[in-house]
Amino acid sequence: MDDDRREIPCGDILLRGGQISAVGKGLSAENAEVLDARGCVVTPGLVNTHHHLYQTLTRAVPGGQDALLFGWLRTLYPIWSRFGPDEVFTSAQVGLAELALSGCTMTSDHLYLFPNGSRLDDTIAAASEIGLRFHPTRGAMSIGESAGGLPPDSLVEKETDILRDMVRVVDKFHDPAPSAMVRVGLAPCSPFSVSRELMRDTASLARDKGVMLHTHLAENDEDVAYSLVTFGCRPGQYAEDLGWTGPDVWHAHCVKLDTREIDLFARSRTGVAHCPCSNCRLGSGIAPVRAMRDAGVRVGLGVDGAASNDSGNLMSEARQAMLLQRVQNGADKMSAREALEIATRGGADVLGRPECGRIQVGARADIALWDVSGVSSAGSWDPAALVLAGPAFVRDLLVEGRRIVASGGVVTIDLPRVIETQNRLAKSLME
Repeated sequence: MDDDRREIPCGDILLRGGQISAVGKGLSAENAEVLDARGCVVTPGLVNTHHHLYQTLTRAVPGGQDALLFGWLRTLYPIWSRFGPDEVFTSAQVGLAELALSGCTMTSDHLYLFPNGSRLDDTIAAASEIGLRFHPTRGAMSIGESAGGLPPDSLVEKETDILRDMVRVVDKFHDPAPSAMVRVGLAPCSPFSVSRELMRDTASLARDKGVMLHTHLAENDEDVAYSLVTFGCRPGQYAEDLGWTGPDVWHAHCVKLDTREIDLFARSRTGVAHCPCSNCRLGSGIAPVRAMRDAGVRVGLGVDGAASNDSGNLMSEARQAMLLQRVQNGADKMSAREALEIATRGGADVLGRPECGRIQVGARADIALWDVSGVSSAGSWDPAALVLAGPAFVRDLLVEGRRIVASGGVVTIDLPRVIETQNRLAKSLME
């Protein structure tokens, strides 16, 4: 996934100081540690551009399994209102571990509710323990049911408090360096849960601080209808009017963008987080990814929350993205390699990280090793076509040159113990 899309049989990659320092054949370095990748396909680490890590604690919740977006949210909001810092932290650990096992080295997260003392700090602490490159976003909801919004009043915040905490988390955690492990974005939840004023003020704050903006947009027909009735315009126009287009903005879903909105996003270099499995699960539709890519829109992949997926496997997401574009547009409209490109350098570009998502000299040492000697690839004539016939989990994963997954297991945390804690918390919520 370098600029020439090279594929190097029997190649070597030399990592030094968290960077890729050489790519080719027959490389060596004195006193280097050697990681034997025979029988593997080696790719850049995958990049996840949209997630709600806290939702990993609410998979397959009855009542929400067969609902559209708004009904699904109304089912889950009361459960999420009972979360606290322990639930948010542990769910983030489980979700991040799941991503790592699926080959993901960098992920964003959209945390937009903060019940019972929860803070963005909880997810950042979890990511620090796991070791993934992290793009947390300080989300928000400010319009509750009593004011015509969708969320219950107990989950919304005052807009002055929201803006104050946005300043706090950016000042405390955001790192603009090319090697950054944490970059903070600002992310009011959606057009139906915050005011126009908060959207506008957040855009001004983000540009003052030099950070990125993120929200949900045009996710399904209900979403578009709400925009037309409430704001008198389509979602794309709403975003443009409030300063929510540009290379420092990426929107989640965008299933219902029309041709004019696609052109707007291409001209303004606005990014899109495509979440194919979640869009299928909630019956939202098939995002026009082929049309977006052809127009020049930057597109990355997102697993979305585990309450609407219910998996956090990014390689499965790449396969689903490819299949949906084929079923909508024809079998020749998205190749396995293009799907993998969207999952790597595509996502990195959406997050403003051109130093990631590539195996090339100077890029960050974020590397995934896929063992293609097993049953899932047996008989494959093209081992590099991983989304057609390849493993769903990595053998090894390196972030900034450090191993996060080794021999198929997460090595940075005691994952069985964390899963036990997660299941205990879930049982407590159910009771």
